[in-house]
Amino acid sequence: MTEVVFLLVPQLHLLDLAGPAQVFSTAADQGLGYRLRYVAEQEDVPTAQGLPLRAATSWPELGAADLIIVPGWRSPTLRDTGVLGAGTLERLRAHHAAGGTVASVCAGADALGRAGLLDGRRCTTHHDVQDELAHRYPRATVVRDVLYVVDGRVVTSAGIASGIDLALHLLAVRHGPGAAARVARQMVVYARRNGDAQQTGVMLRHRAHLSDAVHRAQDLIDARFDDALPLAALAAATGLSERTLTRRFTAATGLTPLRYQQELRLERAQHLIAQGTPAESAARAVGFQDARMLRRLRARAVPAQRT
Repeated sequence: MTEVVFLLVPQLHLLDLAGPAQVFSTAADQGLGYRLRYVAEQEDVPTAQGLPLRAATSWPELGAADLIIVPGWRSPTLRDTGVLGAGTLERLRAHHAAGGTVASVCAGADALGRAGLLDGRRCTTHHDVQDELAHRYPRATVVRDVLYVVDGRVVTSAGIASGIDLALHLLAVRHGPGAAARVARQMVVYARRNGDAQQTGVMLRHRAHLSDAVHRAQDLIDARFDDALPLAALAAATGLSERTLTRRFTAATGLTPLRYQQELRLERAQHLIAQGTPAESAARAVGFQDARMLRRLRARAVPAQRT
């Protein structure tokens, strides 16, 4: 069971909390093994929208697989807002030092900065406070106007609804894009892309369009990206001819269905390799017969990432 601990700060924005909480709650309902916790420095936590919340004041025991998320708060400025004690900041540092992941939404990035977790890292926050975040933490690199940034086990996102994108990305990394797509469908949201951000996942980068038929095809590919998926089967699932599906898919995503599937396989394989899985085993786990195609795709991806 993976613990997801939300650190609640006075005057937090409800959607900063509710968006990612709904993602992980829905994932738990689908059997992915998440338990949500809410902690704060005081039991009663006022919110920016006026709805009071109640949280625990004691922290659960956490392991390396667990996640801490700091939702943002009302913040025309970051200075003198989102006050947290030294003990709470040490909790953030200790969890990260022990191998855990720490994430933030909106102004919550400031809490990570005060804990020293932004030094030497790329990060983002709401566009209204990007300049101030950069000024307060000069050793951090603030990436502007993106939905979220992943730098190792520190994950930061922009304002309000972007917490949903962040949470869906974390699900996709941990469980594969199909699991994230199922959660997004249950929540009646499309995973959104930010075309300017290299760090966004494949599934998120290619879901900004409004073609229902292409979304249905993507749902099937997301759920079964490691299987052989003939174009005829995809076309039958969408009620389109193979030619029409290919044309609409390419127009909506910039990729053919096969190329989209390959990109999903590559992203998942790279995650497995980063976790220590040998390249040959990773290639087979994502549906390649051997590592040769994986090596070709990785080599092709490197120049694109540098542009």
